[in-house]
Amino acid sequence: MIPYGRQDITQEDIAAVHAVLTSDFLTQGPQVPAFEAALANHVGAPYGVAVNSATSALHIACLALGLGPGDRLWTSPITFVASANAALYCGAEVDFVDIDANTLNICPDTLADKLARAEREGRLPKIVMPVDMAGRPCDMAAIRTLADRYGFKIIEDASHAIGARYQGEFVGGHGLADITVFSFHPVKIITTAEGGMAVTHDAALAHAMEGLQSHGITRDPALMEGECEGPWYYQQIALGFNYRITELQAALGVTQLQRLDRYVAARAARAERYDAALADLPFDRPAPLRDAASSWHLYILRLHDAARRKAVFEGLRRAGIGVNVHYIPVHLQPHYRKRGFAPGDFPKAEDYYTRAISIPLFAAMTDAQQDAVITAVKSEVAR
Repeated sequence: MIPYGRQDITQEDIAAVHAVLTSDFLTQGPQVPAFEAALANHVGAPYGVAVNSATSALHIACLALGLGPGDRLWTSPITFVASANAALYCGAEVDFVDIDANTLNICPDTLADKLARAEREGRLPKIVMPVDMAGRPCDMAAIRTLADRYGFKIIEDASHAIGARYQGEFVGGHGLADITVFSFHPVKIITTAEGGMAVTHDAALAHAMEGLQSHGITRDPALMEGECEGPWYYQQIALGFNYRITELQAALGVTQLQRLDRYVAARAARAERYDAALADLPFDRPAPLRDAASSWHLYILRLHDAARRKAVFEGLRRAGIGVNVHYIPVHLQPHYRKRGFAPGDFPKAEDYYTRAISIPLFAAMTDAQQDAVITAVKSEVAR
């Protein structure tokens, strides 16, 4: 089976992890801060906080921005459930903003209309979490303008978008979001097996997230209540979590990061090859972006005939093509239906879902693998 996504592990990665295994530190050593500094520097953000998953990063980002009971967070219905769940972990309410049918991201015009209604009703969100779907950056300038008008904070869920660019700058470095979160799951652009990182330009937010990811404990005398009693001393100053990433994962992240630009370029070349080979077939391919460059986490086809999606999907799986669907709209999940959401609430997201198929795309993909995907797609669509 040709997977829809796959990690690329080199001897350099293995040597880095092996060096940690034979070192004095398997956790809380020098590799984690080295990974945080390297990634933050690469994207152009002053601060990075590495944790054990992007879900954990979203959770502590929400907490650092003060999200709690009685507050509201809005996000895209086309995302992994973790985006919305992070707000529920904080006791906040979740709502969604329908997508733009071309970008697959939150539609800024729809967001503006929803905000105007919410202002009249006294129900404005505390946080809006745009999601860079498939590695395609959101229209962050428009969302920033709305944030300044209505007073909400922005967490950019860039779990798909490490290495993507918006208006010439790396996602995470443009400074239009208060916090940006990346994922390092094995199907993402770079991997630490599991893992995530929150980057920010705000020192206070960075310090808050650093505390939350390790039990709320600090060893910084400047943050303690009263006097520091000695070099052994620490204080728990908030209720935090054990969201720490290991030294093994961080070492892998450091070496993977060194190949980030190469990986994004390889994915872009594969996407361009798909564009040429799959033109004029009865589905929509990823639309060109304006003022942005995708990291190409996913290459998603949208069939013109939604009724054929299941047959095409099953035919491709039978042909050994590891297609997938990203994503089932979050508001249609049983857990969210129990919270009051229903079919028809976000029609563009629901229409997208009925037609979408993600086909394989990863940096180490070979021409032969891609040719097999192209041949199978043409065959199944023609049936």
